[in-house]
Amino acid sequence: MSKKAGRAAEQFAQAVGLQQRGATAEAERLYRRILDADRSHAGALQYLAIIEAQRGRVDEAIRLLTRCVRAHPGSAEPHTNLGYALVLAGRHAEALAAYDAALAADPSYVVAWNHRGHGLATLGRRDEALASYDRAVALAPDFADAHYNRGNLLAELGRFEEAIASFDRSLASAPGRPLPAINRANALRALGRPAEAVETLSRVVAADPRNVLALVNRGHMLSDLKRYPEAITSYRAALAIDPAHPHVLSPMAWAAMAICDFPLAETTGAEMRRQVGTGRSVIQPFTFMSSCDDPALQRACAEKFVAGLLPAPPPPLTRPAAPPAADGKIRLAYLSTDFRRHPMVPLIGGVLEAHDRSRFEVLAVSIGIDDGSPDRRRIVEAADAFHDARDKTDREIAELLAAHGVDILIDLNGHTQGGRPAIAAHRPAPVQVSYIGYPGTGGAEFIDYLIADGIVVPDGNERFFSEKVVRLPGCYLAYGPGQDIPAETPTRGEVGLPEQGFVFCSFNNTYKITAPVLDVWMRLLAAVPGSVLWLLGDTPAAETNLRREAAVRGVDPARLVFAERVSPGQHLARHRLADLFLDTLPYNAHTTACDAMWMGVPLVTCPGHAFAGRVAASLLTAVGLPDLIAPTHADYEALALRLATDPARLQACRDRLADRTALSIFDVDGLRRRIEAAYLRMWEIRHSGEHPQSFTVAPM
Repeated sequence: MSKKAGRAAEQFAQAVGLQQRGATAEAERLYRRILDADRSHAGALQYLAIIEAQRGRVDEAIRLLTRCVRAHPGSAEPHTNLGYALVLAGRHAEALAAYDAALAADPSYVVAWNHRGHGLATLGRRDEALASYDRAVALAPDFADAHYNRGNLLAELGRFEEAIASFDRSLASAPGRPLPAINRANALRALGRPAEAVETLSRVVAADPRNVLALVNRGHMLSDLKRYPEAITSYRAALAIDPAHPHVLSPMAWAAMAICDFPLAETTGAEMRRQVGTGRSVIQPFTFMSSCDDPALQRACAEKFVAGLLPAPPPPLTRPAAPPAADGKIRLAYLSTDFRRHPMVPLIGGVLEAHDRSRFEVLAVSIGIDDGSPDRRRIVEAADAFHDARDKTDREIAELLAAHGVDILIDLNGHTQGGRPAIAAHRPAPVQVSYIGYPGTGGAEFIDYLIADGIVVPDGNERFFSEKVVRLPGCYLAYGPGQDIPAETPTRGEVGLPEQGFVFCSFNNTYKITAPVLDVWMRLLAAVPGSVLWLLGDTPAAETNLRREAAVRGVDPARLVFAERVSPGQHLARHRLADLFLDTLPYNAHTTACDAMWMGVPLVTCPGHAFAGRVAASLLTAVGLPDLIAPTHADYEALALRLATDPARLQACRDRLADRTALSIFDVDGLRRRIEAAYLRMWEIRHSGEHPQSFTVAPM
């Protein structure tokens, strides 16, 4: 080595050392001094480019790296670094060309194979990306970054078992790295293994108690397991480190509501309302809907959530749509995570079974688990074609729908658990509809219509919906349990009820119970001696909190009776022991209200302002019991007390429910005719070249 070259090497080593210690300005001066003497010095050009990129001057970094690759065309490293800088500039196609140039210079350069995989994945060329990662790990089996990136891609493809194997290889090569472990936990969660996911994240937190991402994700997965107090502890630990973390407020509010922790639910609810417009927090619309009855804020929440989830329209589908059906039938596709034992099935199963096959072809596309239940079999048998697509990506499902020539896509999820709005964002069908699952606006421009009725969405409330509102005559839903109900009724003692006394019940999920509602319920128990309140048991924490809240209100906690979860048929049968169903606000009973009335149990409700809080009023109107709709909480309380203390009046309500054949909410075929009329009108509007428009289906 010449003396000059030796001096340059010493200066370069010194500059790198300064840069690593954070003395960036001094390092830059040395790099520029080296370049004054040797304009093509590869190291100085590349490290100076790193400094420029870190300052946000990506264009200058690209200029320096371009100069480097021109001076050293046969060196793989400068081409690879140029590719990375181009990625920072959002120039992904050019970045891919740089990686290819690096591999042309050195086909064994594993860093380029790894970066090339990332570039291809960004461009949506996932199969090629996976092949690049495979090549990287074949050349360097202990290359932790490549295994990690490969795992992320496999998870995106829904290949979670393989993803876990890649994350494990990454962790074996570089023990203690948190991100592979965190994403391993996410893959376990996707496979329905949240307990293992919690174990994985707990190890990360044990190694680094200040790892906010691990704490937040651990909270999510503890909530999946209904270990809500532990979830809240994990969220609070995250907030202690990062008070403005955007992914904590909403799930912590949900956990608080789920266990009836009223003080926390009230403070988080107020903060969600404050932040829904301009705050940093990502607020899940279903959580917000369960806390807030303001339909304008619900729309703002949904629109903000969708904008964050899908900041840009997805690329157009590449597979051509199938031609129209030769027989002229309209192809319907019902999309849901909940084709399983779920409250949605009694509301949609009968419609699928009853559809007029001379006019409609019916597909069901499941993106949820197969639990092998009678509800699952009911949907499979009701559809003309059933597709289990839970392991497919959003785009693959959209391609599937388009390939089957779906005319009208009906999303039964919206923003409920497991919903995947990105499927509909691909526009796989000419007409796209929201129905049943999410009782509110989705806030997405790619959903054309929402099916409702005149009570859940009264005149003038259209402005609270991004969709066009289609109102069905009567109630927008109908109920058919589709299963046998045991003839035998359990004894009161068998279900934990006292042998005597009036039984108020509310089998809604505990997240729907709010402090003002419980206030009313406790006053009713105080006013009706010997009465009990029969609730659905969900978690020990919820039961503990509700019993404590009862005691605070002067009611013996033993007068709250919690029903364990049983089969749907057994659950319906035990309704025979209940006297009066008490509804919740701001989120009403929906399927649970239908359960009660199917079994002849009257229901008292107080309608709210938003869709979710007006469903019970629609049901009661449809069965001819509008006098059980109270305009205020005070009226609700007074009405429930009158019914509980006037046996003749209560029996008259029971008599009204006795003949199911006379009640429209149990006339599934009637609903089928009304909803088919809506589908036909939507299709006519589409074929006329008009934009979607709100309309009301005429009474039949």
